[in-house]
Amino acid sequence: MTAANRPGLDHPAVPLPFYEKWSPGVQLQIWTYFAVCFIALSLTPNSIWDPAAREFVYVIGFLGIWRYLWWFNHWMRALVFANITYPQARDRAAEVWNSGWRPRHIHVQMTTFREHREISEAVIRSLCTEIREAGVPATIWLGSSELSDEQKIARHLKLVGNDLDITLRIIRQNQPGKRVAIALILRAMSRAGLGKDDLVIFMDGDFVLHPGAIRKCFPLFALDPELHALTTDEHVLVRGPKWMQSWLNMRFAQRRMAMQSHALSNRVLTLTGRFSVFRATHIVSHEFIRLQEADFLEHWLWGQFRFLSGDDKSTWYSLLRHGVKMTYVPDASGTTIEVVEGSGYRRMVENLRRWSGNMLRNGQRAIMLGPGRMPLFIWWCCVDQRLAMWTMLFSPMLALAGSLKLGAGFFAAYVTYIAVTRMLLSLVLFTYATRVDLNFIWTLYANQLLNAAVKVYMMWRLAKQKWTNRGNQMQGFSGNTGIVVFREFMAAYLTGMSVAALFLVVMIYTGLLNVPTWGMLKIVFGA
Repeated sequence: MTAANRPGLDHPAVPLPFYEKWSPGVQLQIWTYFAVCFIALSLTPNSIWDPAAREFVYVIGFLGIWRYLWWFNHWMRALVFANITYPQARDRAAEVWNSGWRPRHIHVQMTTFREHREISEAVIRSLCTEIREAGVPATIWLGSSELSDEQKIARHLKLVGNDLDITLRIIRQNQPGKRVAIALILRAMSRAGLGKDDLVIFMDGDFVLHPGAIRKCFPLFALDPELHALTTDEHVLVRGPKWMQSWLNMRFAQRRMAMQSHALSNRVLTLTGRFSVFRATHIVSHEFIRLQEADFLEHWLWGQFRFLSGDDKSTWYSLLRHGVKMTYVPDASGTTIEVVEGSGYRRMVENLRRWSGNMLRNGQRAIMLGPGRMPLFIWWCCVDQRLAMWTMLFSPMLALAGSLKLGAGFFAAYVTYIAVTRMLLSLVLFTYATRVDLNFIWTLYANQLLNAAVKVYMMWRLAKQKWTNRGNQMQGFSGNTGIVVFREFMAAYLTGMSVAALFLVVMIYTGLLNVPTWGMLKIVFGA
């Protein structure tokens, strides 16, 4: 691996050249994998045409066609955006930047919480490099809760940015939580009198910018007065288990494809807090600030509860209600430094619970806005997120039922089917990843199953929230009062009923369980 491709704080991982990414060794591994699948398929008894198996084959095939066509649709839309739509906007933005256009001021809203010193310093260095290239004054609005965080950032900013016109404004939060920090910063910005067309960067204190992020993002707002927000590409560097690095690489590859597909409709499904840029028109309004500070839902079981994390979903929902344009910039990026302490598996599950909970909490109210408030495709993407968790669980349940009815050969055929289809999907994801990683095949399937299970679990526990990397914050309803015990019981009951109902449908459909007829009931009760 060359120095330019070696991951690090100041040299984040970048895509390998084509000839290295698809080297003969990599191609040999892929062809060997398909050869093994072909041999397994040849040795597995062919039960596709067995009349007893047609219910299983039809449904698995139908679900597969539906999901793969939806995936293919995203891929085609992403290719159109990447090769036609975005290059046109990118070239026009470059012309605007090269002609001398600059924002009058760069505002950076950044939150930090007990970051490692070398990570904070790498973030400040990358930010100073971007501001230096822009050549305009800048203000860093730092939201923090601890003096040590403020001091290390101030010291390094003075060291690497003493030649720049940068003002550091520290806003010490008076309550815990990232949302409070953001709201306090936005109030300070509002008092400072930001203009409606001023541009504000929202970024996390562990996100190291890649060169050209500001140059590629800011001119897009000058080109389109209706554009109010954009988000960028992300990479991740994991200090922890290698399998977790592979898992997150796979998820970010999925994200790149999905984001480009969504952006073709001038919307995205999240405005990531890692690095997004906003026009100031809406973000300094009381409505926007309150949604950041005290976003909440009314739930029939849990009553009223506030959101703990998911500030990126709240910013997105606030702008979605106004019907404004949003986009994605695929060649502006940065790297998140993910420090994993303790169990990597526990961290993964906690992340999935947080991400899935945020999606469920915000997805429902976005759907309720209706397709009239957003492009129909974006509205259906929100609906599909809720359908996919059930279809993903239905398929393995059907395979299990088929194995009980037809024997182990059917299950072996299903495993081979999963192996082939997930490799085909991974071949697409490899084009969005920095390098080919055959671990994508199984991490993709495991991620889909685990994510679907976590979503079903969280669907009945929307008020239960936990955020370990922000001071181990927790929210929910604890204690032994009657109402708390009842809510916990109902959540467990509804989770069990949901899974049982899904499995019951599978068992009845496959004939493993017969529904009593009216005649049978009369005989039973008559006897």
